[in-house]
Amino acid sequence: MGSTTVTGYSIPQKALHWMMALLILFNLIFSDGMEHWNRLMRRGEPITPDDIASANIHAYVGIAVLVLCLVRLCLRLVQAVPEAPADEPPIARLVAKVTHWAFYAIFLAMPLSGIGKYYFGNDIAGELHGGPIKLLLWALIVLHILGVLVHQFFWRTNLLRRMA
Repeated sequence: MGSTTVTGYSIPQKALHWMMALLILFNLIFSDGMEHWNRLMRRGEPITPDDIASANIHAYVGIAVLVLCLVRLCLRLVQAVPEAPADEPPIARLVAKVTHWAFYAIFLAMPLSGIGKYYFGNDIAGELHGGPIKLLLWALIVLHILGVLVHQFFWRTNLLRRMA
């Protein structure tokens, strides 16, 4: 019984990656409804059904990210992932591995902290959600994109085709 080397991501893994990317970017860019709801709550001002609807969109997208992350983790365990390109320097392999697992941690922490604030009124969770976790997520997104670009155009490993 031989072992099989995984050379690319499966279609479900690719679909989950891109769905999550779009949902996460949506929530990062269009968070006004939730921020407006939060300002009204802090000031004790009246909240309209439209305010709640706008905040709910942000919350539901975040919950979708949480669910998709759990599915993605299960697929990762069942289907495995491709090895790093052979020419990749060891330090870059380590950075990639740490970055990917940090993404998973944030994909869990971000929605859970949002749930803690929105549904349970936990202000500490809200501060973490809109502060350090959000900042770290943006930093990881930039690092991830830079890593792909370095692979594609400097090392010429054509890494992008594995997820495209």
